[in-house]
Amino acid sequence: MKKLLVIALLALASGAQAESTAAKKELVAKVLLLQRPAIEQAAQALAERPAAQMMQQAGIVLQSKVAVDKREAVAKEIQADVKKYVDEVVPLVREQAVSVAPSTVGALLEEKFTEDELKQLIAIIESPVNRKFLQMGGEMQKALLDKVVTQTQGVIEPKIKALEQSISKQLGLPAPSAAAAKGTRPPAKAASK
Repeated sequence: MKKLLVIALLALASGAQAESTAAKKELVAKVLLLQRPAIEQAAQALAERPAAQMMQQAGIVLQSKVAVDKREAVAKEIQADVKKYVDEVVPLVREQAVSVAPSTVGALLEEKFTEDELKQLIAIIESPVNRKFLQMGGEMQKALLDKVVTQTQGVIEPKIKALEQSISKQLGLPAPSAAAAKGTRPPAKAASK
């Protein structure tokens, strides 16, 4: 009789555990659905990174190796190639990121969070206050970086000029002209979202 009672209790416990796991999986799936835009954005950034690096390198080569009268045409061709790459690769990487999110991010969420914590996380993500805060992200970043640029420009600009002159000297290039030096940009501002 005791054995039957123990077996029945074990069966109930394992059944409750299975229900808990199913409920937890549903909560994880909901978190992943809510986070899909962030997952897609991360995938897009990953896919675009090599193109951005190549564009930067191409810009340098354009200025130093391509005849002035051909620069614009070559730049347009490069931009077209980069656009084609981005148009082809970004959807593939996004799709793959969304596809593997359950087995990567989802597995971590399931491992590290309890059902109650997942419910709380969902409530936070869905909160109107959180949405408002996230929408302000680009605006807050821009305000911060604009102020940093304004307050550090006087100190940073001479350092940029000195670095530019040092690099030009090391490469055996003529020193940047005074006009070009005046056009030296302050630290780059982050693009607002």
